Amino acid sequence: MGSLALIARSAGHQVSGSDQNIYPPMSTQLQSEGIELMDGYDPAHLQPRPDLIVVGNVMSRGNPVIEYMLAEGLPFTSGPQWLSEHILRDRWVLAVAGTHGKTTTSSMLAWILEDAGLSPGYLIGGVPNNFGLSARLGEAPFFVIEADEYDTAFFDKRSKFVHYQPRTLILNNLEFDHADIFADLEAIQTQFHHLLRIVPPNGLVIQNQDDTALAQVLARGIWTPVENYGQGSDAVWQSRLQRDDGSCFEVLYQGESLGTVDWSMTGGHNVANALAAVAAARHAGVIAEAAVDALNRFDGVRRRMELRGEVGGVKVYDDFAHHPTAIATTLQGLRKQVGTGRILALLEPRSNTMRMGVHNDRLPVSLENADRVMLYEPEGLGWNLDGVASALGERANVYHTIDSIIDAVIAEAKQGDAVLIMSNGAFGGIHEKLLEALQERTP
Repeated sequence: MGSLALIARSAGHQVSGSDQNIYPPMSTQLQSEGIELMDGYDPAHLQPRPDLIVVGNVMSRGNPVIEYMLAEGLPFTSGPQWLSEHILRDRWVLAVAGTHGKTTTSSMLAWILEDAGLSPGYLIGGVPNNFGLSARLGEAPFFVIEADEYDTAFFDKRSKFVHYQPRTLILNNLEFDHADIFADLEAIQTQFHHLLRIVPPNGLVIQNQDDTALAQVLARGIWTPVENYGQGSDAVWQSRLQRDDGSCFEVLYQGESLGTVDWSMTGGHNVANALAAVAAARHAGVIAEAAVDALNRFDGVRRRMELRGEVGGVKVYDDFAHHPTAIATTLQGLRKQVGTGRILALLEPRSNTMRMGVHNDRLPVSLENADRVMLYEPEGLGWNLDGVASALGERANVYHTIDSIIDAVIAEAKQGDAVLIMSNGAFGGIHEKLLEALQERTP
């Protein structure tokens, strides 16, 4: 919604917004663009009467501002619907869908188009370092969008991505997530099937060949050409690693090398993301070799393995990982980067699915690459993390306050360690608090 506000502001609208617990980097970029932020959901925020209210999917009946909006008959729509009608209607939409990697892949794709001089619009759920903003209107025809399967609004239970009508569609992967709205994996696959039904016959679907759940979706029907990428020898797009950590690799198209990517990113998942982005850019007319070369200048995304600081030889990383698979792949990438160095993993189970305890049995395995695990169990989590800690043995502990986690890290961290903080929220500002505490400890 914050990114959508930036788009609306760029399109010439006066924009304000209400939310709770607004935190950087979104809060700072909105304020820098002249968008008024109002804390909480007070009906007074809708006075004077706005021309239109764009309702985010976190809002529900019973919320005072929603009840006021309905009682007063104020005009409203959903974010995806507004975007579809006012921004995307005449654009070539390149959408990135899947459980993991949407933000990073969308950022790569937008950067490749930018590097090619195409000035794309984009709407991304993070802040690409190459741009410094999570969204912009851009110039026609191209628009890159992170296409989420979560539902649209309290009055529209379709997945957001069906509003976007992409011509180029990346399908990264598919796992069970969003347990608060989907009963099982099959329910999510049905939404992806609906998405495939609206991709035009002159479009392109770019599919992760190594994902079984995606293959099952395509088996239900596909009316658009498909290019796949993956590790199989028959994949159209492949990679050839030059360094085991994924920081250097060749991109292959139909077995022929298109060039080498040598970048700051790590992990096999990011290599796969890169293949998808290059394939999508090629469909939009970017010469594949130029797309590969552009990735050498890709600077990553904030909160995706972002190095927040280093004090006394201790590196502190921030990552958005909040699903067992994302946690595992993030740790695998960091492990290959640090080698035998110690990893201290700090995890806040904050997503709706995590808070429901749906993936609790998978968490111990996902954290196996960490030398020490510090689990944050806030008040009202709804389930007990002791079982996860017990499965990990002596290397894991549960903490109930931010300060106690910081104290534990300060007592244990030593030169050469990597501290990886994982959460899809602010985690109580632990990143800066920890860096400050490390600074105070350093002689």
